[in-house]
Amino acid sequence: MTNTYESPLNSRYASKEMQYIFSPDKKFSTWRKLWIALAESEKELGLQITDEQIAQMREHIYDINYDTAKAREKEVRHDVMSHVYAYGEQCPKAKPIIHLGATSCYVGDNTDIIIMTEALELVKKKLVCLISELSKFAREYKDLPTLAFTHFQPAQPTTVGKRATLWLEDLMMDLEDVEHQLSKAKLLGCKGTTGTQASFMELFEGDEEKCKKLDELIANKMGFDASFPVSGQTYPRKLDSQMLNVLSLIAQSAYKFSNDIRLLQHLKQIEEPFEKSQIGSSAMAYKRNPMRSERIGSLARYVIVDALNPAITASTQWFERTLDDSANKRISVPEAFLAVDAILGLYINVVDGLVVYDKVIYQQFMREIPFMATENIMMDAVKRGGDRQDLHEKIRVYSMEAGKRVKAEGLDNNLVDLIANDEAFGMTKAEIESLLKPENFVGRAPGQVNDFLTEYVEPVIEKNKDLLGVEVEINV
Repeated sequence: MTNTYESPLNSRYASKEMQYIFSPDKKFSTWRKLWIALAESEKELGLQITDEQIAQMREHIYDINYDTAKAREKEVRHDVMSHVYAYGEQCPKAKPIIHLGATSCYVGDNTDIIIMTEALELVKKKLVCLISELSKFAREYKDLPTLAFTHFQPAQPTTVGKRATLWLEDLMMDLEDVEHQLSKAKLLGCKGTTGTQASFMELFEGDEEKCKKLDELIANKMGFDASFPVSGQTYPRKLDSQMLNVLSLIAQSAYKFSNDIRLLQHLKQIEEPFEKSQIGSSAMAYKRNPMRSERIGSLARYVIVDALNPAITASTQWFERTLDDSANKRISVPEAFLAVDAILGLYINVVDGLVVYDKVIYQQFMREIPFMATENIMMDAVKRGGDRQDLHEKIRVYSMEAGKRVKAEGLDNNLVDLIANDEAFGMTKAEIESLLKPENFVGRAPGQVNDFLTEYVEPVIEKNKDLLGVEVEINV
């Protein structure tokens, strides 16, 4: 429909896989799976529930009668009871035992946990693929010298590959956090209206062991090892905050990368992909704007701010539960996952098509390197019999003179000529230029890249190799 609002995260940015995870079909079919898990567990623990009832429920997991539920909700103003009713219409034999002993949060909260967990698994998959692509780039350019920058001022050189390892290290830290969060995955279980399982104590005639077993059986049937040991009616809302904090950290890493690429594109050193028919500007036809990197930054900013929502929600819950979380979390949580999904897709796309202009990098390197090589030049001149203090002062004066020529007059850097023409240094221009080879100034950068990739990154990629192979599509 074109006459109603639709989130751009659906229409422009997020993948179909992530859109499905947060879709009504996924949500309500999971509700039905949870009702089946509840019925099966209650049957196994001795309640009078038949195989026929459960079989009928299984027949209608996916053919959700939305119209019936919608009409019922208009009458009763309760989404869960409307779907209990709709499911019961399709499963008349099971109708008496659907949702037996449970509260709304049994399906609502457990489903939210299942969906967030599956969404984080998809985030992990894309993160691993991104790390793999970026590691290839880092290895390819590990030896290519480039100016480094502190305060965005030219500083001691590094290599293009070494700079890429800084982006990679951020992502490796993010992957650790994702894996840690997934390792803690627990369901709410079946805790009742205030978390005491009172209704199940009634159903199981005071048998606490059966109440405890019920949580274990449901968790296992839904693919989890455990449930929260205690809760109010809801799972701790701190879980939402933890989830979005992990997403925020990924957004921060991507934002940093996107800013670096935008600055490098301004310097004409490295560009993001630019398609043959792509238009950079509606007015200035020559422009090649870094729109993918800008979009990464734009979406990342949203995620970083969005992470405040569950933090505030978690800190303002009253006692065993309130309902001021519901409207907020059904917006803030899905959209954070959809946005990070889009960010990772863009990041993979950019890395896969980065264009490196090595000649520009070299040209800009050589324009600045005479200033950075002055200490090397001075030490070599001292070895030839020069006075260190006298040479230091001369270099300071010549550097200021050359700097003024470059900045005030727009001319080439003539520092090498100034030094070569001063007999105090005892060095020819050729001898000075022999000291200016870019690879002489990058320290251990190539070795650091090799060590980092070999010892840290590639073992992680190998461990997760079954996750490789994500295909991303950029819609706009």
